[in-house]
Amino acid sequence: MAHSAAEKQTFQIGIIGAGEMGLLYARHFVKAGWTNVNVCDLPTKYLDLKAKLSGEGITVLPDGYAVSRISDYVIYSVEAANLDSVVAQYGRATKFGAIVGGQTSVKTPEIAAFEKHLPSDVQIVTMHSLHGPNISTAGQPLVVIRHRSTDEKFQQALEVLESLQSRVVHLSFEEHDKAPTRTYIGGLENVKINIALRIYANKWHVYAGLAILNPFAQAQVRQYVQSVGELYRLMILGKKDDFRKRILEAGAFVFGGSSASRKPILLDDRIMERFSLGAIPKQQRKPNSHLSLLAMVDCWHKMDINPFDHLICQTPPFRLWLGITEFCFRNTEILEESIEAATSDQEVHAEDLPFYSVANGWAQCILHGTFEGYRLRFEETAKFFEPRLDDAKVNSSAMIKLITRHLRSEAEP
Repeated sequence: MAHSAAEKQTFQIGIIGAGEMGLLYARHFVKAGWTNVNVCDLPTKYLDLKAKLSGEGITVLPDGYAVSRISDYVIYSVEAANLDSVVAQYGRATKFGAIVGGQTSVKTPEIAAFEKHLPSDVQIVTMHSLHGPNISTAGQPLVVIRHRSTDEKFQQALEVLESLQSRVVHLSFEEHDKAPTRTYIGGLENVKINIALRIYANKWHVYAGLAILNPFAQAQVRQYVQSVGELYRLMILGKKDDFRKRILEAGAFVFGGSSASRKPILLDDRIMERFSLGAIPKQQRKPNSHLSLLAMVDCWHKMDINPFDHLICQTPPFRLWLGITEFCFRNTEILEESIEAATSDQEVHAEDLPFYSVANGWAQCILHGTFEGYRLRFEETAKFFEPRLDDAKVNSSAMIKLITRHLRSEAEP
């Protein structure tokens, strides 16, 4: 049942939380012809928000009570760590029979909050746009989760979300949270640097919620840091045969079988070189162990995870990360150079020691659930890289567009 122009004049959309993603959605809804788009933020920001959005066709309301009482589809666009308390505060005010969803990147606690605090008549159709606010929504993956709804209400939710022009992927909340959530120095290093800087150019709470609140992500973090430690031990002991055997077995598991026949996510090193942030000529670069990539594949192997499952519903940084990992493992020369450097070059051992230490530090922070510790680590690092973040956002956006086009062309008949 498509909404007519008249229905778009009466259907009320509400967004609780007017951050970057909340306003991204609101503006797309208005652009698509929805007349009644209501937003709110903290009550203390009410007047400033009204002034900011003046003339945009968006109705600013004082708080979540006002939004919930009149809206036919309420979307919570708040930090994952705060969602439960916000839904507890405003959920009971939800209009009878309305649809409710959320934009958080971790759905297990989100669904738990909705089930706990929303009236039983409320429909739950939630979503996750797998990109940041600075990327066009068109063609990007949008996970839609039908948790509790009639056919009619589900169709209404889909028609609202069609305004984003995203590529819809239907999953359960469990499937969403289980999806994998990361010398020759050439294009590989360029992409690795751009991924890292793109992450630090965003808000810390986006990644904190994804890492700390998602039980499936925590299991991967635990295994990843274990893989880093075990591989690093083999490196410093010089056990090349054991190291190579473990890496090749992991590579065969992840990139062999049905994955071997698929087109690579990234095309070739010349393309990756276009996005260089450094000035070191390729011929002057030294071998690298690429321990972060080798450990990721070892982690997937140990956890029996196929990272290509639901690839379209992965975030752009994950697709970049998987792309460079695949590139490393499918290029025999690069992989052998990495193994040789990892097990024979003491300078590489010294350079990888800080990575080993930092990986353990981040893991402890995540596994202990310390949001404040995560914030301090994240913001301190972001401040160090601040002069390079703008260029990295431009480069990584260009890479994401390239990969999106590549994956889309592969999916088309």
